[in-house]
Amino acid sequence: MHSSHRAAIVRVIAGYTAALVTGTTLLMTPAATVADGGISLLKALFTATSALSVTGLVVLDTGQDFTLFGQIVIVCLVQAGGLGVLLLTALLTALLALLLAGKAGLRLRQSVASETKSDAIGGVKPLVLRITALTVGTELVVASVLFCRFFFHYDEPVTAALWDAIFHAISAFNNAGFGLRQDNLVDYVADPFICGPIGLAVILGGLGYPVLIELVRRYRTPLKWGLTTRIIVVLTPVLLIGGTVFIAAIEWNNAATMGHFDVWGKVQAAALQSTITRTAGFNSIDISQMHTATWFGMDFLMFIVGGPAGTAGGVKITTMAVLAATTWTEVSGGRSVTLFGRRICRYVHRQATTVIVLALGWVLLATMVILLCDPRFGLSRVLFEVISVFGTVGLSTGITADLSAPSQIVLILTMALGRLGPVTVASGLALRERPIRYELPKERPLIG
Repeated sequence: MHSSHRAAIVRVIAGYTAALVTGTTLLMTPAATVADGGISLLKALFTATSALSVTGLVVLDTGQDFTLFGQIVIVCLVQAGGLGVLLLTALLTALLALLLAGKAGLRLRQSVASETKSDAIGGVKPLVLRITALTVGTELVVASVLFCRFFFHYDEPVTAALWDAIFHAISAFNNAGFGLRQDNLVDYVADPFICGPIGLAVILGGLGYPVLIELVRRYRTPLKWGLTTRIIVVLTPVLLIGGTVFIAAIEWNNAATMGHFDVWGKVQAAALQSTITRTAGFNSIDISQMHTATWFGMDFLMFIVGGPAGTAGGVKITTMAVLAATTWTEVSGGRSVTLFGRRICRYVHRQATTVIVLALGWVLLATMVILLCDPRFGLSRVLFEVISVFGTVGLSTGITADLSAPSQIVLILTMALGRLGPVTVASGLALRERPIRYELPKERPLIG
């Protein structure tokens, strides 16, 4: 791995740790919660990690158990976690482009910078400014819509409506899923002027900065879109619509979730929950009352989250797309892996496989550890919890607060790995420097 990339990763981990320690310390102060003397270290650490990793999983009620000061700390951690890691992934992409292009001529540098949308030639300052402007601008628009709805329709006081709007807008765009209501968005399940802007913000935040910028710049010329944008633009609607149909089909007559809604209410509830599996932990229906089959399907949807260089955590859509294309090529007997008219480099196959295998390995390990510590919850609930945490989704079947301390520590580690792990592993694999001085004889083992 290049020394500058290694130094960048060290700084990221150090910055993440410093923010986590600061947030945990602030949340432990008596001023942050309504509890006498403050909350315990574990609860503060869990909440801070959930906010900084933009997961949204909670062991305390954000609106009831935290004061305004505590809520401000949480939303600041959410913004830092979302915007900070978004900047990290974009800057690592820029660094990758610079390092790979450093040994080539200007034409290749221009080609690499164009393909990664990294502005590698012009420097990273404009990149940072555009990402920040995009984030803040989107949050302001969503907050304005939510404020009008809270103030004019629900008759909330100005200050309450303003804070509700700002908090939920930041939480939505950063794919965090923190809410100020005890039942999250259940009261607004049939309100498209609340669920709509929140769902749209979740989707936009999860698309990723490179995709958003290219869509803005080249919305009239889709044939010139890069491969990453093509993958995200095609597969995101497929996953959203497929998830909506799947959830609606199973939960349609479930009286404990959406069975008592009219047709439009059922479709809207299913659509929002499908959107939320893209890595934001809002819920407008009771997740704990869903069928086990729905949980299992949502496990798949939560494992494959948003686009690269976005506010989503976990395994990215592009990684799974490359793995699926590789599998199809082997099954169909093709000679090279292709996606949307582009041939995928062989080292990208290995990177995608490595990320998937490591992610699945950690999910299985964390699930087994929690089952050993808390066997009473069963495999379905524990697996749902772990995948939700690794994908930084934040949905839960209601067992989070009842888990033992060792299990909650496992979830804390999983949240951090889900947020920083895939991007650092992928970029580390791309920037490795290990010259090959010899090759061993080839032999083909039997596969199957």
